[in-house]
Amino acid sequence: MSGIPIQLDYSMCMESHVGAIGGISELHLEGEIPTFKAALCRLKSGIEKGEIGFWNLPESLETLRDVQEYAASVPESVTDVIVLGIGGSSLGMRAIAHALGGPPELRLRQQGDRAVYVADNSDPWFLSRLLETLIPQNTLVVTISKSGSTVETVAQWLVVRRWLETALGRRAREHQVFVTDPERGVLQEFAVAESIPFFAIPPNVGGRFSVLSAVGLLPSILCNFDAKGMMQGAKELADACRTEELSQNPAGMLAALHVLHQRLRGHNQHVLMPYADALRPFGDWWVQLWAESLGKRLDRRGRWIECGPTPISAIGATDQHAQGQLFMEGPRNKLITFIEISSAEKDFTLPKTAGPLSYLSGTSLTEILKAELQGSAVALANDGRPSLTLRVARLDARHLGALFFIFEAATAIAGEMMGIDPFNQPGVEAGKRLTAGLLGRPGYEEEGQTARRAMDGDQRHYAL
Repeated sequence: MSGIPIQLDYSMCMESHVGAIGGISELHLEGEIPTFKAALCRLKSGIEKGEIGFWNLPESLETLRDVQEYAASVPESVTDVIVLGIGGSSLGMRAIAHALGGPPELRLRQQGDRAVYVADNSDPWFLSRLLETLIPQNTLVVTISKSGSTVETVAQWLVVRRWLETALGRRAREHQVFVTDPERGVLQEFAVAESIPFFAIPPNVGGRFSVLSAVGLLPSILCNFDAKGMMQGAKELADACRTEELSQNPAGMLAALHVLHQRLRGHNQHVLMPYADALRPFGDWWVQLWAESLGKRLDRRGRWIECGPTPISAIGATDQHAQGQLFMEGPRNKLITFIEISSAEKDFTLPKTAGPLSYLSGTSLTEILKAELQGSAVALANDGRPSLTLRVARLDARHLGALFFIFEAATAIAGEMMGIDPFNQPGVEAGKRLTAGLLGRPGYEEEGQTARRAMDGDQRHYAL
């Protein structure tokens, strides 16, 4: 796996390190090669037929150029960007902003950079405070919804649109841009009717796989993040993950190890634990990707299987003092993936100290963090509990793009290896239809009646 910006160390999930009860063997990996090759073949076929689009997004230079051209036209007086979206339309951008822009609570900005605020819930708590703080004349609103009708997003957009129009009148359209379906949907219709710029989400790219489309590129470029670097890192991983040699395919290995541990060892809770504060929101992005893609009732043959690992987001070293006790002594149903960042952009070397703290003299915080990760991995292994480690040289745009892609590709491969469709989400759609019915959306009357009957049933079960 040399030549790519990520290294996968899976020694701590093998029998040689954690024993036969918690680990898997080289024979298990060899036996999974045919399943992996068949899964990758199905995935490649879908890519070639144009049914699966996320894999080729890192090569979408035309989209990158179009977004750069639009961003260059946005006046310097725009200092704040609001992103309206939910799920795949918001979690990726939140991860980018945190990793490349710094801690949002500090609001540290270099000269000329814009601040980005992601509003992703119909709860008014955040949005009300945001609109009380920002100035409409200095704000650009990016509304993202693939369908163009996501109720949480369009509801927020209606609120923000009124906020802009109250202050700016007809000029409000100049402070809006959409990312949506290119041909249909409420947002697309408004874009055409009101001459609001919009960028397309490719029809063959699902929301949770869309971070490297205009969904993530547009806000990133508006806020001066290195979108080109992210695309470069993702492309390097995409090229590496095309090989049918399992041992040389980083996403394939990541997928195969998770599938085998779940099937053979009952490790059906998968933990992602970066030892990097900058990757806190990245864990939230991964949780949606893993859960929505791999949690399925039916397999591709229509058989009722109700499968899927439960993703858990943790952060090192913080969660050594929170979830760590559960990981070490709780149920043996977890496979943990650590992310190690080898070097920090800025670091602190501890001063020379006498007495009981002298052992820390000259040690950097990054070295302490690395020791904490290694200590956790060895402690788990000594108790027969498996883990993987993804090693990243540094956390910049190139490596962040590579991280996005390796997990997207691993998710798709894992789904194919499990015999399910990793690209649909029928369970989510069922809830959306009932919500639409409760809100009185035309065409969903039957769903509304079903939901009301359920809600108006026996009301005695309250704890007062």
